[in-house]
Amino acid sequence: MPDFIGLILWPIKWVIELILVAFHSMWTFFGLDPDSGVTWVLSIVGLVIVVRAALIPIFVRQIKSQRRMLEVAPQLKKIQDKYKGKKDQFSREAMSRETMELYKRTGTNPLSSCLPLLLQMPIFFGLFSVLNDASVRDQAGVGLLNQDLADSFANAVFLGAPLSSTFIQAWNNGGPWQVMVVAVVMIVLMTASQFITQLQIVSKNMSPETKASPMFRQQRILLYLLPLVFAFSGVAFPLGVMFYWLVSNFWTMGQQFIVIRNMPTPGSEAAKAREARLAKRGKLTVEEKPAGDTIVVEEKKSTQRQQPMSKARAKKQSGK
Repeated sequence: MPDFIGLILWPIKWVIELILVAFHSMWTFFGLDPDSGVTWVLSIVGLVIVVRAALIPIFVRQIKSQRRMLEVAPQLKKIQDKYKGKKDQFSREAMSRETMELYKRTGTNPLSSCLPLLLQMPIFFGLFSVLNDASVRDQAGVGLLNQDLADSFANAVFLGAPLSSTFIQAWNNGGPWQVMVVAVVMIVLMTASQFITQLQIVSKNMSPETKASPMFRQQRILLYLLPLVFAFSGVAFPLGVMFYWLVSNFWTMGQQFIVIRNMPTPGSEAAKAREARLAKRGKLTVEEKPAGDTIVVEEKKSTQRQQPMSKARAKKQSGK
């Protein structure tokens, strides 16, 4: 099994190393020290930008799938409430049948929102493997990250903290204190960025109907659970890996903000805010008018000059 996983990750790791080494060579060309921690951190930032930009189509598909699931959540809740407390075989089959008919009618699939995430997992595993092998094991990669570059990465120091060090190692060995400070700052930033990303979804991008559904409770749990994952796992990761994680979190937060601002869930606070912005700029079309609003169409007044008429003619017309 490990050989099978390694076989899958090999081409992914090769491409990742190509991007990382390309950015390292670019910064070195511009005069930065090739063994400096700043050079390697900037190379990691460049790696994140390229990888996340390549994943934008997958992210957009995931957002659309999640949005469709949020839109059908109220209808799904009605079906669940209809058969609530009924545990007989007939009721379970009927609920399952109505649920599948709802998915088919609305073109949704509960697994479709998970598929893009599953497609991203090999890439993230490959990233972690490349950075972890270079920073912790001081091991050459499968491609352009040769032994000299791996040594350079493993020995690079950023703000007095080696990129290969972890918070736990520094804590157990009594230093260097710079590692603990840098690690704590990054963990706080990672936790905060993840919390803000989830908060954007829960507070701004859910309709009132969705907030009354079980899906909202799940999102509320994730709002507090995911930041804790970063808080507890971050202490065990090398700083080089944490830099990738931190920059990736900031990318996700910004990407989520743009999506919610421009493609909000109908009926959500973000959708109302977008409608207000468009109305203020005079760009709110009839199709984008919120449901229930009355659209008043004012008839254009005629600009034709009214011809004067005599009293007799006017009296004659009024008598018709």
